[in-house]
Amino acid sequence: MTTYRIVESPLGDVLLRATDGALTGLFFSGQKYFPPGIDTAAHAGNGPAADTRVLAQTAEELQAYFAGTLQAFSVPVQFTGSAFQREVWQALRAIAFGGTVSYGQLAATLGLPPSHARAVGGAVGRNPLSVIVPCHRVLGASGALTGYAGGVDRKRALLGLEGAPFGLAS
Repeated sequence: MTTYRIVESPLGDVLLRATDGALTGLFFSGQKYFPPGIDTAAHAGNGPAADTRVLAQTAEELQAYFAGTLQAFSVPVQFTGSAFQREVWQALRAIAFGGTVSYGQLAATLGLPPSHARAVGGAVGRNPLSVIVPCHRVLGASGALTGYAGGVDRKRALLGLEGAPFGLAS
């Protein structure tokens, strides 16, 4: 069973999704790749205790992150995607708070040539655990704020919250 919860954030409502005692989704309202057909009212708070605990922990950690008192999330996560996507998403977790990398640099950390930056970017864009798995910390080669499923304004705000350097282009 999958359990959902909507929480407020300074960047708009956030949909949380948990299954089997792990966070499986964190989506900003209206973001690209938002899960279709979810009846959050039917599922909110009606799931297994382990899922509701994970959702409560995520809400608390998000609140602390946005308040500037949390830099690393400890909520358990579970990735659902291709092997390549899961590898990219795991690599995102290694980008330090306030740090940034380019898509090409991320490809290199995975042992891939620079020509794979676009494929890495596709996987980054499909990250189902926004903020928790920090895809907002990946920039274009010039430091530009290239795409973000939650919107470039949110990406800029998240990087600003973390004090991360980034270019002026967007």
